[in-house]
Amino acid sequence: MREAHPMTPAGRRIVAAAEELFYNRGITAVGVDLIAEHSGVTKRTLYNQFGSKDHLVATCLAERDQRWRSLVRAAVDASDGPVEAVTAPFDALRTWSGTNTRGCAFINALAELPDPSHPAYRIAANQKLWLRNLFEELATAAVCSGPAALAAQLLVVHEGALATQPLPVDTLSESTDLARSLVRASARPRR
Repeated sequence: MREAHPMTPAGRRIVAAAEELFYNRGITAVGVDLIAEHSGVTKRTLYNQFGSKDHLVATCLAERDQRWRSLVRAAVDASDGPVEAVTAPFDALRTWSGTNTRGCAFINALAELPDPSHPAYRIAANQKLWLRNLFEELATAAVCSGPAALAAQLLVVHEGALATQPLPVDTLSESTDLARSLVRASARPRR
């Protein structure tokens, strides 16, 4: 990704327009002409700000990732204890899903951009690894047995809830219940 510079107001408009378009229409279906039109800038301004569409996609995903991580951290911090904190990302997902109805932008990006050398691919993959690592960290703090295995299971359940989000069924409730059952089954009783 390009070296980070403070984003100009035009850059912020470009990112906002591009993120909405990429999420709602797909990354490969959206061209820079449409992004420039929706953000009220010229293509030249877009390229001056981001260098390429690839870097713009990466910037959009990085911004989204920061918002997601902040929401998850707030949910973890609001938990009633270490055992409850392990499933806090599911609570964050319920909040997040209220305004993100087309599933996971990171899963969508990974499907559209299969090249691991693409800067947006790395951001999307790292977001998933971050969540798995967070589950393991939280499971370790809650003194759960097998925190690495539990983290992998929780990631699969979480991602399944995301992948089925566009369907007309509520899998998030069942996924959250399953995650809580997994955590309770692995949590060691406190002395």
